[in-house]
Amino acid sequence: MAKGAGMIHPNMATMLAVVTTDAAVEPAVLDAALRHAAELSFNSISIDGDTSTNDTLLVMANGVAGTPPIVGLSTPDGAVFLEGLTALCQRLAQAIVRDGEGATRFVTITVRGARTPADAKLAAMTIAKSPLVKTALYGADPNWGRVLCAIGYSGADVDPGRVLLHFGGLKVLEHGLPLPFDERAASDRLNVPEVAVDADLGLGTGEATVWTCDFSEDYVKINAEYRT
Repeated sequence: MAKGAGMIHPNMATMLAVVTTDAAVEPAVLDAALRHAAELSFNSISIDGDTSTNDTLLVMANGVAGTPPIVGLSTPDGAVFLEGLTALCQRLAQAIVRDGEGATRFVTITVRGARTPADAKLAAMTIAKSPLVKTALYGADPNWGRVLCAIGYSGADVDPGRVLLHFGGLKVLEHGLPLPFDERAASDRLNVPEVAVDADLGLGTGEATVWTCDFSEDYVKINAEYRT
């Protein structure tokens, strides 16, 4: 189970999550598994790019299943456990995004072709927390310039002339230049509850996927009236 609504951004921010399992797992192995799962789930989401002092993710294993203890993630049982824990954490993290304050769209952002996975994650998270990108997504505006701008200032290694960008599977930018795409068709692909933004930096094999939501008037209203 997990709780979160706003002020959500790595590292986890205003979020409380508890995962339980009946498996028997050595404490050090359980710790390593959770850190791996968190990086690909709760540390790969953003509601508003803001954080707070309160965040917790716990995993508890009671061993009542009676199976042999998992002593390593490289063992067959360990690999299966790690896969299951990661999938569950991703499902919970995505549920937090879907329940974001004022959210109307669930957005999957994938950056490929980066020099390193770290660069891919940096670029993807910068897109995810950009207010200009998030408001454009709320308006179903295929504003490729805002996405390219966020990639550019992300700090990742970028060559604008190599960047390829898709909105909802529709190619809108290639070699850093806009294509003559159908604006209405592109807008229609963004005017849906679940949106995909895909960027290829054309520099390597690094890849990362993060999840975010749009910014609506309701987000402003909720936070403007937070105390009043």
